[in-house]
Amino acid sequence: MTQDASDSVSRRRFVQAASAAGVAGVAGCAGGSGSGSSGSSDTSKLTADGSSTVYPITNGAASLWNGNPPASDEEYWGPGQYDIDTDQNLADYFAGLYGFEATEERSTPPFSVSVALSHSGTGVKAVEEGRVDIGDSSAPVADELPEASDSKLDKFVDHVVGVDGQPIVVSSEIKEAGVTKLTGDQLKAIYKKEITNWSEVGGPDKEIQAIGRAEGSGTDTAFRSNLYGDPDAPIQPDVRKGQNQQVKTLVSNTDNAIAYIALAFVEEGGAVPPIALELEGTTYEYGKNLGAKGYPLSRDLHCYTWEDTSKKEAAFINMILTEFGQENFVASNNYFKLPESRRKAQREKLPDQS
Repeated sequence: MTQDASDSVSRRRFVQAASAAGVAGVAGCAGGSGSGSSGSSDTSKLTADGSSTVYPITNGAASLWNGNPPASDEEYWGPGQYDIDTDQNLADYFAGLYGFEATEERSTPPFSVSVALSHSGTGVKAVEEGRVDIGDSSAPVADELPEASDSKLDKFVDHVVGVDGQPIVVSSEIKEAGVTKLTGDQLKAIYKKEITNWSEVGGPDKEIQAIGRAEGSGTDTAFRSNLYGDPDAPIQPDVRKGQNQQVKTLVSNTDNAIAYIALAFVEEGGAVPPIALELEGTTYEYGKNLGAKGYPLSRDLHCYTWEDTSKKEAAFINMILTEFGQENFVASNNYFKLPESRRKAQREKLPDQS
């Protein structure tokens, strides 16, 4: 997997705060992408739903899009900082590349965007069924829909918008007691209930509370696929939670937990501290090399459209794929930006600009 392995992550707190706060409305007002023929005449609301891992990216992007800040507002837009030659408002500019008419008004984009929060499996089903335009997923659609035929899978258009390193976190008490690293075999054994006490891995004499994500979550699917080599590998977490936010809360409120979680929900020295993971002789650490090509728990973050990609969908996704979007919606959430070669490949999936 090719990734941007840069360790320097720029944070734009306003975007991260908007993502975490969840300003999204409930998706479902607009239909799916269909044949992609709606073009610039369709100014109905663009809707997305799915993965809580991808949510900080698309919801942060939606928040700024809906604000449609002017080019003079360098805190939120300032296109000159990104070698974008325009004096237009943010959404006016990106929508205009696909033929939409500018409003020239703050908080009034050419069309609005609403992002709902659920699971990867829910998101890909919603876009397939035409209930939303974009399905957010932190696992490949083939893993989320293992029973789907190749002909059905071929109708999904995969837009990769970033990369997640998926660190392992523990309760702060466990890390403070000396558990700062696990091996891949130890991690597998914990989630198989073969290791049940922290003393077995150099920690205190406390029962391990293994926290997993809900089945149907892309984070759970990716964890099992990457660690065990099978997206349906049987594991036995003590409790499952539906969203990364809920996992973070549970880990921070207990003194014996371990969990796998998205990078956007981890902070070094915070309530859910990450620990190192040794795999095949290499130690992977948060803030150092989780973006390395060899880290097996890394995974692409996807925005799926159905049967082509409409100009409305393309305008929004293209914004995320620019250097501006990668910095403000991907890197700001501690995810890894796509290198230029990957961004170019993703842009080639979008329809031609007007």
